[in-house]
Order: sequence, then structure tokens, then C-alpha cells
Amino acid sequence: MTELMGGTRFYRRWLLAMLCVVTGWTIQASAQQQQQPTTADNWTKEHRSADADRLFTLKVLPLLTEKCFGCHGSDPDDIKGEYLMLDRASLLRGGESDEVAVHPGKAAKGTLLEAIRWDGLEMPPKENDRLSDQQIQWVELWIAAGAPWPDKATQEAIRKQDQKSQETADGILIKTSGGTSDQWSSRRYQADKVWAFQPVRPASELLPKGVDAAQAIDHFIDRRLQEANLTPAPPAKPAALLRRACLDLTGLPPTDEQRKQFITAWEQDSQQAWENLIDQLLASPRYGERWGRHWLDVTRYADTGGMSNDYERSNLWRYRDYVIRSFNEDRPYNEFIVQQLAGDELADESVAKRLQKELGNKATAQKIQQRVRQAQQTGQYTAQEAEWIVASGFLRLGPWDNAMVKADEARQMYLDDLVNITGQTFLSTTMRCCKCHDHKFDPIPTRDYYRMYSAFSTTQMAERTVPFTDKENLTGIESGRAHVQRMLDYATSKKNALINKQETAAKQWYKEHDLPYVGLNQRKSMPDESKPPRHVGLDYVDQGRLKVREQDVWIWNRRLERYQPMAQSVFSDAWVKIPGNAARKLRIVRNGDGKVRQNHILMGGALTALGDVVTPGVLSAIGLPVQSALTAPANDNFQISDNAQGRRLELARWIANPENALTTRSIVNRIWQYHFGRGLAANSNNFGVSGSAPTHPELLDFLADDFIAGDWKIKRLHRRMMLSEAYQRSAEASDPDQVANVDPDNLLLSHFQRRRLSAEEIRDSALMASGELVHQLGGLPVSPEINMEVALQPRMIQFSLAPAYQPSRTPAERNRRSIYAYQVRGQADPFMELFNLPNPNESSEQRESAAVTPQVFSLMNSDMMTDRSIALALRAGQHSDQVGQQITQAFQWVLGRTPSSTEHATLEQYVQRMTRYHQSMPEDSVNRREYPKQITRSLVEEFSGKPFQYTEILPVFNDYVADQSASDVGPQVRALADACLLLLNTNEFMYVD
Repeated sequence: MTELMGGTRFYRRWLLAMLCVVTGWTIQASAQQQQQPTTADNWTKEHRSADADRLFTLKVLPLLTEKCFGCHGSDPDDIKGEYLMLDRASLLRGGESDEVAVHPGKAAKGTLLEAIRWDGLEMPPKENDRLSDQQIQWVELWIAAGAPWPDKATQEAIRKQDQKSQETADGILIKTSGGTSDQWSSRRYQADKVWAFQPVRPASELLPKGVDAAQAIDHFIDRRLQEANLTPAPPAKPAALLRRACLDLTGLPPTDEQRKQFITAWEQDSQQAWENLIDQLLASPRYGERWGRHWLDVTRYADTGGMSNDYERSNLWRYRDYVIRSFNEDRPYNEFIVQQLAGDELADESVAKRLQKELGNKATAQKIQQRVRQAQQTGQYTAQEAEWIVASGFLRLGPWDNAMVKADEARQMYLDDLVNITGQTFLSTTMRCCKCHDHKFDPIPTRDYYRMYSAFSTTQMAERTVPFTDKENLTGIESGRAHVQRMLDYATSKKNALINKQETAAKQWYKEHDLPYVGLNQRKSMPDESKPPRHVGLDYVDQGRLKVREQDVWIWNRRLERYQPMAQSVFSDAWVKIPGNAARKLRIVRNGDGKVRQNHILMGGALTALGDVVTPGVLSAIGLPVQSALTAPANDNFQISDNAQGRRLELARWIANPENALTTRSIVNRIWQYHFGRGLAANSNNFGVSGSAPTHPELLDFLADDFIAGDWKIKRLHRRMMLSEAYQRSAEASDPDQVANVDPDNLLLSHFQRRRLSAEEIRDSALMASGELVHQLGGLPVSPEINMEVALQPRMIQFSLAPAYQPSRTPAERNRRSIYAYQVRGQADPFMELFNLPNPNESSEQRESAAVTPQVFSLMNSDMMTDRSIALALRAGQHSDQVGQQITQAFQWVLGRTPSSTEHATLEQYVQRMTRYHQSMPEDSVNRREYPKQITRSLVEEFSGKPFQYTEILPVFNDYVADQSASDVGPQVRALADACLLLLNTNEFMYVD
């Protein structure tokens, strides 16, 4: 390379050729010219200059802008290494080392190339920002060509000329609303990298003649298998298919009755039996519970708000039930989208239409608006309107708390979260990546980010009065309210006692100072010299306890709202001022001036760095115009209404447009993922350049197109996928060695992808096997029993400790399906968390399934599993008093089959051996689980720094109905329970084939 840099004729020919390649030029040569190749010697100076200018403008300058200027020029007050790169002279000169960075025409010299090659120096310093070999080659060619830096007019002319060609060797152009620089706006993309932004191809173009829609999945899958010379696995056995379908669609294994019916039907007509089974499972209420949980993973459902206070969001259970109902009712997905993003605005529209009809000629816009706002306060809604408002709870799911946060920053936190979760959930797009700058990889300018931000900018949070509907399960409201009221009364009595003690001392102070008594609240604003000390009459212990009790009163008052007809929702208004502790309590308050604020691009995401003004709008890259009530500028098809009301509704309808390729591909990819273990595009929340491209792009487009043709119905999509041969294949590959070599990750789907049960499936299946599972659709959150150390451990919140976790009192409440469990952001169930229940602070595109050692200990030793084994043994004992029959029945309930003779004999011997063991142990050798009725807490008082203690009551344990444990049963049951526990630990139970 050193010789080449010396300027040999060969190098000049190589340089010319490479410049032609990277800039998209071609060399036309006659036969005579081919005998005497064109070289840099006979290439005109103007030609070389133009080509190098083009290389700089289209390749090098955008690269420097993206990778270098941030540290070496964008901030004139902070130039790293004293190396400015914004102009040619500065870039050539170098930085604080006084070494020349670039020698024009001599690529072998200078420090710049050394740095970007990571040869001694390492620039950019982060591994994930490191330049690719191709990018380094661009810089090398540019330097060798003399490092030209054409003026702006020349650069603009080059870009305009380049943009005349939609597609070149460098990629395709994607028209957007425009980036913050011309370089970004004119950059090109490899077509296969921006597949998600291209229109969905219709099925008529994708399927060859003779292949109908029912055969399409297998057509595309089998074609790839044939290309890879892979033989598909044979069909799975009916028992495996039954278990697979039941767990996929309902999250539960098949019952004994389901097994008998299916096997009988299969023997008569296997295809009809399979179709009927799918229809039966889709019609089951359990279906919505299973698939609702998938959706809640993506949307980050939790019953608390997280962050420093983790305040209760008392009514979000209604959103959870809305999701379950939507799946059970097969609500069209486009309606599902609109209701979650703008259900409150749908309700306002509906109320306005009702009022228009009611008032007739007397209706005026002002009167209708007044009545709509009156309904917002009183909750006078129809059942349909109420459901729409509950659906908008989607906009309240993210972690948020404005305590100790400036108002404008707290507002920005909320709006940023809405933009990002909307992009991830419905568009499989990572909007967060373009908050501070134009997207580094995808055709999404930061302008579009802030246009969506503007679309949400009139969204105001509130807990709203919304009537319960006949569809909602209100079981347990009275008993739940009574428990919370008891906790509130206790906290209030303790608080009042301390305040009375304080005020007694205050009255004495006023008497001693010959002043009239002034009440606590009235004197807060008085000067210190005219009132008693702040905590008069209270020592540091009393002061600490008072703060705890005040916080407890807030907490329990908030939780009482769980039992009231309210919904965590939003409303639209131009601007609203919220208090500094708004996470505690938010209501519809219109305290603004009614003026809609302008929104700006925030440079670097900073509130103080205002860029261009932006109007509400949508993503421009997919080229889908908005159908807006607003008359948008002629050159802007992506602007939505700039009224305070209706912005989200227009955004939602744009997302739910059947021509929106991101939306349709996103949902069919998610459904595919949950059936096949991996999306056709592996990153279900990120269809961008940095995500995985689809393994079967034509299949993905077919499914998206077919989904719209099927009226956006998800149950129809399930049938389409599950009726394919690909879904029904065995989990055992036909040729494991060949698959391991050619397709080790099974991306081509030659066999069914085995998977481990999710956390909820493990718990629910164990409860079902033990006969303890209680089915009840929807309703208030329940609190399963969790590890008591975790339940009672101190959990810090701001200025206090959160109340201890108290499980639901009876097994009938505790042992419902896991989707109904109370989800606390700051206190996860350790068993569920260990088996990869996702963190609700982030959208989960796919559950982790890693096997880690602690899972083994939890499956063998946790109270959750040992209690199930005891219950299963007791159930088997009720079925028969013969150990052999008990073992056979336990096999049926846990694994869905009868044991082999070897398995039966081995387990029977094990039970006999364990019976002798338990009989030999002293009666007091089994620890009895204790449930405390109160606990003592310790904290440090804020002002004195001294520790103090207080008592917390746990009234649920006064008459608690515990699950039966080892201490409650005899040696024979314990021994059988040991065998049952082994069955619950088998791979056959834990995995789906």
C-alpha cells in the first residue's frame, strides 16, 4: 500500500476505477480504449475534480456530519482535542497534537485515517459508532484525490443532480418532510434495508397461478426450504398438536375432556378435527386472557405509575379488561387502534352527535361544546362511549411522576413517551431515535418526530368519571373497598392523633404568647416569628411518624378509587397547568388560557433549543397522505388538524389506514411471532434499518394484504396460520445434522420451534393441574401469594415506605389467572420475574426465554410450586386411595398422558421411599408458615437524621385462608407431593413441542 500511495500509474488507475464505483459513474470504452485503458494521466483535471467533489458531497461530508462534527465543530465552546473539522483548512491542519491530519493527495500520511482505522488513535471512540471498511475507503479515496471541499453552491448542484435519479448504485431516495440538513434529506438507502417503508405488495402479485390464499404460507415457506435443500419435518402427532394449539391460543394445557374429544374426532377426520379445535379455542373466553397478555407486554401494562412514588393507578384494570374483551370479541384491529389512541375523542364526537340530534335547531357550536365538557365532568356516557374512554387508558400506561421535576420537563417526559410507544406499538418504529436529531438509519426526520409530538401536545392526563358497563365484572368491589377503608381509617386515626398532639402544643404556645389561636392550615403562610415552631409538641419520632401517616392517607385514598366508576384516561385541551404532585391525583381541570401553543423542533431534544416551528403531522416516509378535516398547505400532505381537539383522532385514523404498510406489517408480524416463536421480521418493535430484515418478505406482505382483505380480523389470521402445514410440523427436524449446518436458528421453519412456557403459563398450568385454578373473566386486580420476604420487605418511596404487599384473602381470589394479578412496577413477583415476566417500564417485543440456574431452585423449592404439588397430591388422593392410580392420574393432569410402565414403576418406588423418609422425620421438622398481623418498620427522620419506628397493620391475615402446605398434611401426602413436584419440573411440562 505504501508503494501505491507513492503515486504509481497502477494506483492512479485504481483510484479512478474506485471513484467511478463509489460515485455511481460508469466508464464507456471502445474496443481500442480497452486495449489502452483510461488512466488518471489522460483523465482531464475537470473530470477528476467533478468526480471527487461528488464523492465528498454525497459520501464524505454526510459521514463527517454524522460521525465527527458533533465533537469537532457543532458546539464552538466545546471542541474536542482542539480539532475543528467544519472547513477544509481546519480539517487538514489537525488538533492539539500539532500533527497534520490530512495531506491532500497522500492518503498514507496524516493522522485522520489512522484515527478512523483505530490504528493507535480510535475515532469515533465508541465501538458502535466505528466506521465500516467502506466508509474508511471513501475517506481514503477523497484524500488521495486531493481532499477537495467544494463550495455550498457546488454541493447543492451535485445533490440536485443526484436527486434526479430515484435509484442509483448507492440506493434509493425516499421523500420525507425534510431533515435538518440537505445532506440528510438527500441521502440514499439500500432498498432491502428500508423494506418496511415500501408499499405492501398485493397478494395477486405475490402468488403464482394455481396457489390460492389457503396455500400461500406453505408456498413461501416450502420454496425457501427447497432452495436450502432442507426437508420439512413430518406432521406432529395429534396429542402434540392439541397441546400446542391450546397453549398458543389460551395459555392453558388441554383438559382431559378436550383430549378425549379431539383424539376421537382426529381418528374420524383429522383435518376437520383440527379446524374445529381451532374454532373452539378461539371462541373460548380463555383466548382473550392469553392474547390480551401479549398486547399488555407491548403496551407496558401495570397498576402503578413507577418512578420514585410508584403511585396507584387505581382504575387501569378496566383497560386490561377492555383489551381482553377486544380479543374475545374479535374487534377489528383498525378500530382497536383508534379506540386506544383517541377513544376519548371518539366519545366526544359521539356525545356531540347525540346532542345535535337532541337539540335540533337550538344546537350551537358553543352550546354543544359546553355540554360535551359537562359530560366529561359528570361521566354521562353510553356504554359504548364509556368503553372508548377506558380504551384510551393506553395513553396512561407509561411510567410517569412529576414530583421534584420542573413542569415543562415533566410534560416533555410524558409527550416523548407517547410518541415513542405509539411508534413501537402500532408502527414497529423506534421514534426515540430521532428525538435529538434526524434518524441515523431510517428515513424519519426529527421534524416528523416533533410533528407527532405536536399531535399529542394537547393530550392532558386525567382520572375521569366513567360509568361501569354491563360487560365489566364488579365482583369483589364491596369487600375490596372495605379492606382499603380499614387501612385508610387506621392511617387517618394515627395521623389525627399526632396532629391533635401538635395542635394542643400550638394552643399552649399561643396562650403563652398572648395571641389568638390560628389553625394549622391557616398559619402555614404566616411569618415564623408570629407562629409556633413547625413541629411544635412533636419529637423526631412523632415527626417521622406523621410524615408516614400523611403519605399512607394519600395512598389509601388513592386506592379507594379502584372501586369507583373512574378510568385512567386523557382529554384534549390547548394547555393545562398541573400541580407538582399530579401523579397522586389528576382530574379534568381547564385552567389554561385556551390558546394552542406552537411546537418546535427541539434541537438535541432540549426544551431551550428551539428549532423550526412544526405543525401536527404524521410520518412522511411511507408517502401516505392524511385524510384531514384541515385544509393543509398544498405542499404538505402529512399535516393533521391544528385544533386542540381531534389531533389524535386524525393521527389514529392515519395509522389505521389500510394503506399504511407499517401498521399492517406490524400486527401480522406480531401474531406470527407468537405462533412460530420468532417474527418473520425478528424485531417486532423495530422495522428500521437496525432491525432484522424479514426472512420471508413476500410472505409478510401476503399476510398483511390478506389481513386487510379479511376486515382486520385477528381470529381469521390465527386460522390462516394454524391451518398451514408449517405450523403443524413436528418439533423434531427430519435431518437434524443438515438443519444444524444450514439453518441452525430454524429461520426457514423446517420444523416447529420448541418453546418454554411463559411465566404466566407455568403458574396457570400448575394451578390447573392441581385443580386450584379459578376461572372468572375480568374484574379487579387480585394479589397472589408471593414470597413473604419480598412481600414484607421495606420498599422506599419518596419520603416514606410503601405499604406492605398483602395477598388476597382466599384461594378463590388468589388463584385466578396470572393476567389478573396486581402489577406493581416497584415490586415484581419474584417467581414471575425469574421466568422473564417483562419489565413494564419498557415495551417488550418478545419475552426472554433464557434458562438460568435460579429457575431450577425456584421450581423445586418455592412456595408457589411446593404448594401446587401438595394440592395436586390431595387432588389425586381424592381420586383414588391407591398410589399407583394416584400416579397415573397425576401424569394425566400434568403431562396429558399415561405413564409408561417404567415411569410408573419408578415413581411408585420413589413415593414409597419418600413415605418412609417422611414417616421417620419428627412432626415438628416441617416448618409451619407464619403470617404476621402487623409488622414494625424503621426509617430515618428527615431533619434529625435519627431512626424511628412505626407499626403497620396487615388485617388480611386476621382471617386468612392459606393454601395447604407440607405442615398441614401427613407423610403419605408429602411423599406423593414430592412425586408431583418432579412432574411439574419435567421438560415435558415446561416446554411446548
